[in-house]
Amino acid sequence: MTGGPELDSAADTAVGRTDFPARHAVLAEGYGGAGDPGDTALVQAMQMVLHLPKVDPPPRSALLAAAASAVVALCLDERVGAGGPWERRYLAWKRARIRKVARRARGAQWLAANEVEGVTVEAGGAQARAFVPCPVGEVDPRIRRLQIGGTDLEHDEPGPPDPDLPVLWVNSSLGMSLGKAAAQVGHASMLLAGAMDVERARAWAERGFACSVREADAQRWRALSARVADGAAIAVRDAGFTEIAPGSLTVIGVPSDTW
Repeated sequence: MTGGPELDSAADTAVGRTDFPARHAVLAEGYGGAGDPGDTALVQAMQMVLHLPKVDPPPRSALLAAAASAVVALCLDERVGAGGPWERRYLAWKRARIRKVARRARGAQWLAANEVEGVTVEAGGAQARAFVPCPVGEVDPRIRRLQIGGTDLEHDEPGPPDPDLPVLWVNSSLGMSLGKAAAQVGHASMLLAGAMDVERARAWAERGFACSVREADAQRWRALSARVADGAAIAVRDAGFTEIAPGSLTVIGVPSDTW
């Protein structure tokens, strides 16, 4: 896992300073509350880039796991903490309506994207990078030029999830595109970390925020929804800006049972 040209690991930059509890407390407060500005160029969003090489692209589930880990790693990175260089931009986004925009890159595009401030995570041979949030009118040109839609990945069958990792279950009935699903698992990783107590969140950070992403059929989704009702899991309810109806439950996150 890398944090850009400086090659920091996601784990190092999350737990490398003593203010991790304060950063976790900010995340645990939740987000949103501020309405959208009148000028759409000022709408806050976190850009994400998924590495999709033309030859031998990664499995969909691995790429979604990398995206989810990158988002929560950035949200608990020491640079978003008090006095950090990313604090102002992160808080402006977190206090607005949370938006994420997933794009794709390969080759030189991917190398250029990694020069822009953010956190890159590798999972199962897949790579994704989450960028420091900003108004959509101020997105770095190296990111703005990247395509949002287009290339998707076939649904894969990765087998049972790792019991030692949190699992993000995607609602298969919604038929979300790769980019939409990446944004939704990113929401889920944030919610899951915020719902953990600080020591459990720290333990996850020390594991580089590794997680499993799996598809849930109707039967499993009903069982997972019961866990949400019991307070044993978190659920993402989409605002309905793109692709799916407002209020749709998109992802359910379940913490690891072993730590």
